[in-house]
Order: sequence, then structure tokens, then C-alpha cells
Amino acid sequence: MQDILNQLGELVLGSIPTICLFFILLAAYAVLVRGPLAKVLADRHARTGGAMDEAHKAIAASEAKTAEYEKKLRDARAKIFEARAARQKQSADAREQAVAAARSSAQQHIAAARKAVEQSGAEARQQIEQGAEALSQQIVAAILPNRSAGQTGAQA
Repeated sequence: MQDILNQLGELVLGSIPTICLFFILLAAYAVLVRGPLAKVLADRHARTGGAMDEAHKAIAASEAKTAEYEKKLRDARAKIFEARAARQKQSADAREQAVAAARSSAQQHIAAARKAVEQSGAEARQQIEQGAEALSQQIVAAILPNRSAGQTGAQA
């Protein structure tokens, strides 16, 4: 057992320089690699995080501009629809006025035509009555030739 302990002691003593070199290597790694690497990673994270923040800000700004453009577009469309509705109303009013004028003119023409028809009807009745009277005298004279001559002679 003593031999084993002696051998272990020799191994430990032989490994001391290796342990020292290991700790020196660990310290050199910490100073030369780990520190700069941590700085580079922190800087990279800051840059990418900043870039991400800037990207988020740019996205928010573009969304705001998009919303503004959409609002302007809606307003422009509303103005176009209002103008179109005004033009349609104007043309409908003009159409209604034209129809009313045509209707009024037609009613005046109808009234004038009725009056003309009534006048011609009255003239025709008058002519018929005059013609009927003369015709009745001719009929009476034809049927009763003596009476009408005697009556006319007796009246004279």
C-alpha cells in the first residue's frame, strides 16, 4: 500500500507542471480568447439588436405612412363618389326639368287641339243645322209642292 501511495505521490508530483500549464493555458484562454470573444459577441448583439430596433422603427413608420396613404386614398375616393353623386343629381334634375317642360308643352298643345276640335265641331254642328233646315224645306217642297207654293203665295 505504501508503494501505491508512493507511486501516486510521484504521479501527482509529475503532474504538477501539467496542472500549472493547464491553469496558465486556462488564464491565457480567458485573457486572449474569451474576453475578446465576449466583447465581439456583445458588440454584435448590440449591433443586431440596434438593427432590429431600427428595423422595428422603420416598420412602424412604414405602417404609419401606409395608414396615412390609405386614409388619403379613402378621402379621395369619397370626394370622387360625392362628385359623381352631385353630377348624377344634377343630370337627374335637368332631366326632370326637361320632362316637366315637355309635359307642359304637350298639355298646352293638347289644350289647343281640344279647343280647335271643339270649335270645328261647333262649326260643323252649325253647318249641319243650316243644311238640315234647308234640306227640310226642300223635302217639304218636294213632297208638298202645292202647299209650299200656296203658303208662300198666301204669305206674300
